[in-house]
Amino acid sequence: MIIFQNVTKNYNHGVTALDKVSFKIQPGEFVSIVGRSGAGKSTIIKLLIGEEKPTKGQVFFGSYEVNKIKDKELPELRRHIGVIFQDFRLLAKKTVFENVAFALEVSGRPQSEINEFVPQVLDMVGLKDKGRNFPAELSGGERQRTAIARAMINRPDVLIADEPTGNLDPFNTWEVVKLLTKINELGSTVLLATHDKDIVNTLGQRVITVEDGRVIKDEANGRFILE
Repeated sequence: MIIFQNVTKNYNHGVTALDKVSFKIQPGEFVSIVGRSGAGKSTIIKLLIGEEKPTKGQVFFGSYEVNKIKDKELPELRRHIGVIFQDFRLLAKKTVFENVAFALEVSGRPQSEINEFVPQVLDMVGLKDKGRNFPAELSGGERQRTAIARAMINRPDVLIADEPTGNLDPFNTWEVVKLLTKINELGSTVLLATHDKDIVNTLGQRVITVEDGRVIKDEANGRFILE
């Protein structure tokens, strides 16, 4: 489903974010991409969703060669990918229901579908009774679960979580991790970028370790171990 083939990403001033990175991710996998801050985790995500282009190498997502996609084709690619960010990126003037519904509206889905699907997803993430609340009225954990609901609403093939627990306390961290595991069990591929050792070691899933822009380990039942 996802292939990085000898991918290098250079930025201005001679900074190399990724250096000849290669890996494959199969449909239905739960993969943690781990490493210290600045190791290259977020660059991998930006390349996968077409936000950045590689300096060298190829990035494939299903039938798409992402590095060759034109800007006008990106929305079609991104319908297959849900992304959850550390800072939530919710719309402050929209309710929880409206934030989640917005993802369907921009895809041109009819109101009847929106009214059917949004309550289902809010129920799944434990926010059935929060649909009329605004983001400012929610806890950090509730905001992150709203962001997860929004990422899930289009039933993406892949769910990408970029440091999703970075701003959460331990209780809400594990609630989010349980939710990501549940989403994976329902069939979505999950890609988790994190530097939280406890999460990765508890999951016991595949771990790709990145250090200084290079993949230094790729283990099926990996642990977060940096020398």
